[in-house]
Amino acid sequence: MTKNAEYILEIINHSNQHLTAEQIFFCLREKSKTVALATVYNNLACLYQQGLIRKISVEGYPDRYDNVKRHEHLVCRRCGKLADILLEDLTEVLQRQVDIAIVSYDLKINYICNECLEKEMDR
Repeated sequence: MTKNAEYILEIINHSNQHLTAEQIFFCLREKSKTVALATVYNNLACLYQQGLIRKISVEGYPDRYDNVKRHEHLVCRRCGKLADILLEDLTEVLQRQVDIAIVSYDLKINYICNECLEKEMDR
């Protein structure tokens, strides 16, 4: 693993946010002034392929990256805000229903965040 990949993994694992590639790029620039945005994208792709990070895709928003600790996500249907939620592991339940071995799953639950609800009420 390259030094940049190690730094990126560290940034993601120590963040309490769901960072975009650009946000990771700006964090990485603090450690490596000469890093290019393409380097960040390439390393994110490799880390994701290796199963070391999670990529969260929400239609209409840039991909965001997260650690691999088991948890699910709430996604605001209005603004795309992500929030973590910890649910009971559903692997066994899903496996029984489809009768195949499940490696992992990514559950996104749609909701409307408090900020968006407040904006609607202010109208």
